[in-house]
Amino acid sequence: MSEVVHPPESVYNLIPREEVYTQKPPRYMSKHRPTVVLEKKSTKDAMRTMGPAKVEAPSPDKYLKKHSKEPKLPEMPQCLKEFRTTCTVKKPPVPARTDIPPMGIHTKRDFIKTATAIPMKPQPVCVDTSKGHKQLLENSGLLPKYIKKKHYGEVPDYLLQRNEEEQRAQEEYDNFVREQREKGAMKHLSDEERQTILEGLKKNWDQLHREYQGLSLVTDTISKKFHKERLEVAMKQLESDIGHFERFKTIYIPTN
Repeated sequence: MSEVVHPPESVYNLIPREEVYTQKPPRYMSKHRPTVVLEKKSTKDAMRTMGPAKVEAPSPDKYLKKHSKEPKLPEMPQCLKEFRTTCTVKKPPVPARTDIPPMGIHTKRDFIKTATAIPMKPQPVCVDTSKGHKQLLENSGLLPKYIKKKHYGEVPDYLLQRNEEEQRAQEEYDNFVREQREKGAMKHLSDEERQTILEGLKKNWDQLHREYQGLSLVTDTISKKFHKERLEVAMKQLESDIGHFERFKTIYIPTN
């Protein structure tokens, strides 16, 4: 048999308790609800599926006739009808049979003399497409119009100015070299000395290049990396010096 379990009795259960009422928050309503309702009403038609609930019975006098369901154009106004009938200019009347046109009227102007006195010369044209399209040759860009300029064939001013500046700089450099040579501060290298120095530079470059080629492929230590960079810097400096000695035949060096 099942036993009924009662909660334990207590004096505190006799004390009246205050009922607490929880206030329910207001229901959420979107601010876009009126717009959505209006859009739905604009796209939804009433009684589209099943039709109206009650339909008036058709009159026996208004039976279905042929072409009665076809759309009809609105009637054209009277002003448009008149415009369509009178859209062209009124033509002159047909001449009568008794009207004789004037004939035998001659002018005193001699067209042959006028044409021979001032003959018309055709403008030169060029054909630029295979279909025979022509354009005037004067403004086509094919004629060298620059020969008609006032200063055609003359050296521009900026070139003259540049040549003068180069000549002035060369003169200043020659004067400086001459003064240094007179003071004994600069010495001119002869061709034999220049060739000897050039061969020594090339020999040093060959030695550094041979040493560079003998480096390991993997530079896994800092010392190998620094050694490789030092060789590259020295080879670049030698290449620059060799280029200067090969390019310039006249070389001055300070005596100090």
